[in-house]
Order: sequence, then C-alpha cells, then structure tokens
Amino acid sequence: MSFSLLMLLAVVQGVAEFLPISSSGHLVVLGRWLGGSNGEFPDLNDVNIVLHLGTLGSIIVFYHRQILQLLTSDRRVIGLMFLGTLPAVFVGLPLKLLFDDVLNSPLVAGCLFPLTGFALLWSSRLQPAEGDYRAMTWQDALFIGCCQAVAILPGLSRSGTTIAAGLSRNLNRSSAATFSFLLAIPAILGAGVLEGLSMWKDGKLPETPLGYLLIGALVSFFVGLFSVWLLNRWLQRGRIHLFAWYCIALGIVVVSWQLAIKS
Repeated sequence: MSFSLLMLLAVVQGVAEFLPISSSGHLVVLGRWLGGSNGEFPDLNDVNIVLHLGTLGSIIVFYHRQILQLLTSDRRVIGLMFLGTLPAVFVGLPLKLLFDDVLNSPLVAGCLFPLTGFALLWSSRLQPAEGDYRAMTWQDALFIGCCQAVAILPGLSRSGTTIAAGLSRNLNRSSAATFSFLLAIPAILGAGVLEGLSMWKDGKLPETPLGYLLIGALVSFFVGLFSVWLLNRWLQRGRIHLFAWYCIALGIVVVSWQLAIKS
C-alpha cells in the first residue's frame, strides 16, 4: 500500500461516504481502474477499518448534540435506529456474504449510479415537509432502513437513498439528513467489525504502517466532516439534484467503459 494510494482512498472514503454518490461504487470502479483487468487492490482490510473509523468520527463530531440527546430526551430514537438497522443485518449482510462478486462489479456499479441520480432528482421535486425524525413511526424507520440495506449494492448511495426515503416519509430536510447519518453509525461500525473479523479469521496482521493508517484516518475524518457540512448546506438550499447529474453521467461513462472492455 503506497502512501499516495492510501491518501486517495481516504479522500474518496471521506467524500463519497457522505455525499450521495456511493462510496462503494466509487471504490469498486477505482479498484478496477487501478488494478487493471483483475481489478485487484492490495489487501485493504486494515485500511478499510481505519478509514471507516475516520468517517465515523466525522458523524460523531458533526451530530454530537443529537447523539447526546439520544441518552436523555430522545431515547425513543434509539429504538427507531434499532429498527432501521435490522434490514441491513437480515438483507445487507447475506448479500455481502453470498454475492461478493456482484458487490465488486464495476458494471453493476455503473448501472446503479443513474438509479441513485434518479432517486435524487425525484426527491428534489418533493414539496418540503415539516416532519421531525423524533416523531417518526416504526414503519417510517423500517422503510428507511430497507433503503439503507439495499444501498449495499455498488452505485447506490447509502446517504442518498436514506435521505430520499426520509423525505418521502414527510420528514423535513434537516431531519431526513440527521436520521440518515444517525442510522449510519451502526452501519459503519458493523462494516468495521466485519472487516476486523475477516482479518482475524484469516489470521492476518495489519500490513500498512501504523503512521500511514493514522494519517489516513485523519484525512478521512476531516474530508468527511467537510462532506457532511456540504451535504447539509446543499440539501437545505434544494441543490441536491446537482449530485444526481454527476451520478447519471458517471454511470454512463462506467457502463460504456465496461462494455468496451468486454466487447
């Protein structure tokens, strides 16, 4: 793992984990592009863990007030988060374990990038609502959680699908973003645990120098913090559709590239 590649991955993780453009899709495409026809990166388990921890730190810092309120006045939201996480456990985890080839296919990512774009365009046309995430029903939380679980597929943005789902359940823009990122906490923790268990099962030790890992975590943290701020700012201004056009264009490019390779 070169330092320059680590920095590239840290920036991609920090940007695409939060902006509605699909971090998994970008990493799959980047892996095939840099890895050649085999699409193989160096072993990234240790890198994935620390970069996820960096982006998790971004959420904790940006939403620290809402997280503290979960322990006091907003304890009901913990139950909603639990319900919203269940689909990721019962749907997302089996997909990860049984269909790893699909989750690492750049062609699949290319086909699904536009779907993220269309979801963002549709959500941007919804009339602003006044619903608060603290007052959601369990059906609302479960629906948003199902959207998060499906977003394990490359090219589908986790933040984009969950925010669009929240808006469709009459949440206001701020609440849709807040619940999306609160729901990301167990999702990101779960991804880190899975990577750690994979390393432990294979008997692997971290291969990347500790200093590199620390710098990578810090880069993903600060880039992620900026990305969360930017998404909230653009969402409040009703400009989330700009990410839609990027996803649609990227999908067309990636699909064309993959079909040209296979022909």
